[in-house]
Amino acid sequence: MSEVTATTERKAEWKPSACILCECNCGIDVLVEPETRRFAKIRGDKAHPSSEGYTCNKALRLDAYQNGRNERLTKPLRRREDGTFEEVDWDTALAEIAERLGQVRAEHGGESIFYYGGGGQGNHLGGAYAPATLAAYGVRYRSGALAQEKTGEFWVSARMLGRPHRSDFEHCEVAVFLGKNPYQSHGFPRARTVLKEIAKDPARSMIVIDPVRTETAELAEFHLQLRPGTDLHLVTAMVAVLVQEDLIDRSWLAEHTNGLDTVAAVMREVPIADYCAVADVPEDLVRAASRRIAAAGAVAMLEDLGVQMNRNSTAVSYVEKLLWLLTGNFAKPGTQFVFSGLAPVARDRGLAFDKTPRTPVSGAAIISGLFPCNSIPDEILTDHPQRFRAAIVESSNPVHSLADSQRMTEAFRALELLVVIDIAMTETAREAHYVLPPPTQFEKYEATFFDFEFPRNLFHLRRPLLDPPAGQLAEPEIHARLCELSGAVGEADYAPLRAALAQGREAFAAAMVGVLADRRLAKLAPILLYRTLGPTLPGGAAAAAVLWGASLMCAMENPAGVSRAGHGDGLMAGDRLFEAILVNPRGVVITDDEYDASWQRLGGRRIELDVPELLDVVRGLAGSATMIADPDYPLVLSAGERRAFTANTIFRDPTWRKRDPEGALRLSRADADALSLATGDRARVRTRRGTAEAPVEVVDTMRPGHISLPNGLGLLSADGEQVGVRLNNLTATEDRDEFVGTPWHKSVPARLEKV
Repeated sequence: MSEVTATTERKAEWKPSACILCECNCGIDVLVEPETRRFAKIRGDKAHPSSEGYTCNKALRLDAYQNGRNERLTKPLRRREDGTFEEVDWDTALAEIAERLGQVRAEHGGESIFYYGGGGQGNHLGGAYAPATLAAYGVRYRSGALAQEKTGEFWVSARMLGRPHRSDFEHCEVAVFLGKNPYQSHGFPRARTVLKEIAKDPARSMIVIDPVRTETAELAEFHLQLRPGTDLHLVTAMVAVLVQEDLIDRSWLAEHTNGLDTVAAVMREVPIADYCAVADVPEDLVRAASRRIAAAGAVAMLEDLGVQMNRNSTAVSYVEKLLWLLTGNFAKPGTQFVFSGLAPVARDRGLAFDKTPRTPVSGAAIISGLFPCNSIPDEILTDHPQRFRAAIVESSNPVHSLADSQRMTEAFRALELLVVIDIAMTETAREAHYVLPPPTQFEKYEATFFDFEFPRNLFHLRRPLLDPPAGQLAEPEIHARLCELSGAVGEADYAPLRAALAQGREAFAAAMVGVLADRRLAKLAPILLYRTLGPTLPGGAAAAAVLWGASLMCAMENPAGVSRAGHGDGLMAGDRLFEAILVNPRGVVITDDEYDASWQRLGGRRIELDVPELLDVVRGLAGSATMIADPDYPLVLSAGERRAFTANTIFRDPTWRKRDPEGALRLSRADADALSLATGDRARVRTRRGTAEAPVEVVDTMRPGHISLPNGLGLLSADGEQVGVRLNNLTATEDRDEFVGTPWHKSVPARLEKV
């Protein structure tokens, strides 16, 4: 160790935290240099109860988030009439925003204001206070990233099981990945370690359904490398194999499900060989993979954006669930389970499609309370009296991340008021009337509500690694002040709760029960907790106050699991759980379940196999067009491939990438030869919506006719520099799922030209 390094480490301090780049939020230790505010080193946290020291290469570069070269915002900004921005103080910014939101509500109703965001992969705590602001201003509609990814699966899960579910890959015999490459995108704890363990065990198998020979596919026993966009044909063929060869678990199905006869009748009519031909996968391989699923004692399956941002995505989610339900792979080790959690995630009511709530202008379906992202411009760029006129965007960048950036920009510019809460001048912030910069995720108490593990489920409240710049306000304070400025809540509401709290938490809990019985105050509960309980929490942890209510709800919904996790029984078990969350800087097990907890969370309901709207799609599949053929756009572009050096766009500094800095366009050797392209050449990709240029990488992993560009690039720096392709200049809002409106980012018609 050099003398300079030794000196630096003596001054620095190792502190526990978590990665914020994907839903797994692996525990990390960070060597913080207090004088420079830099993260000198980052390593996996071996004491973390979930990740146990595991991390991928991306987490090791989080200093590029905290101290990236793209300038950090530290003071509120207000747009001038000439389009430039000026700094203003917090009181001025918040007072003006509150006044303008109030005006919009008075003139057009609160339903003309919409909210987008609620936090990224690791900063959900601030977003937990947003519902109070929405209630204060009468905001009815909200959306976020999940609405362009997961709402199809949410709706299907609600119709079939009534609750969302996850999968246990650590203990499965067969792992099935559909449109998912967990080697790069993770999706469950210690993903690469678990994948390698499965691949090395001769008694276990891995099945990958993906048009790309991904790193995960390289480890798999079965790789069904289908033609892009034909997932519904292929997975339907697999389900049909189970039915036609009588490989289903009839006794389990009779005990736990409804609708088997209807589903089986449809599957008996499926022309398996024809569907395999459509997908361009050998029939014998499809049958072998299906039989392996049927023979296994425990099958875990995971679908992801490869199908959820593709054609027929909601129908694919349906047949995917039939694949593991017909073989009885639920509520036992190594299969699918229903998780606990501190916050309800994706608990859609499971309404029939024609009964779902709708957006006010275009009538698009609203699933899990989220209106579809592709419909945003339709709800703004119109003279409809119920159009959206104002928006609050929090910790999100929809102008960049949603389909058709050009039209999305036009829509946000047309708003009478746009308020953005973010640490950087994002592409969306550039269009705002006000930009409110909170501390970074490592300068405040933060958490994620992606606590999906089973049987031991973990919640991790992260402590700040650094103090924020002087004068900054975190999201809970921003929301509290906006609520107070609206007149919705104030000292008269806080005083009785403070008096009860002075008598102890049990008295405070009783007082809060009264608050929740008041419809007006119940919607403002996060702010009530923040202003009363928050100041009493140690170490400046006021933002964690909302977790107290969440902990009590968790204990009420999961009493046995909370008790088994060591937090006791009764009304105050939730309070003890909350205390454990506060004092454990590496996270705490909130529930320790037995496997029948999954059945208990279904509330005694039987699983519905027959979802008529989706079974009709499957029934009509034989006569439907297999692909949209356009001679002008003969290739299929996957707009957003996860690679070793791509992550979500909170990495605004492109220098974090050590390889593939511009994000190469990958294509097969056959396509490269046809266009006289070689690795290192530049190509121009054209779609119906736009054009972009990128360096070419010729690979053996892509099918002919299929090309890909990585996610996470194309961001604008302060001086207007753009590194890599801005993918959503190439995508279109009209290309969306027929049921829930999720985009077809993985199936964009395209053509290539050599530059």
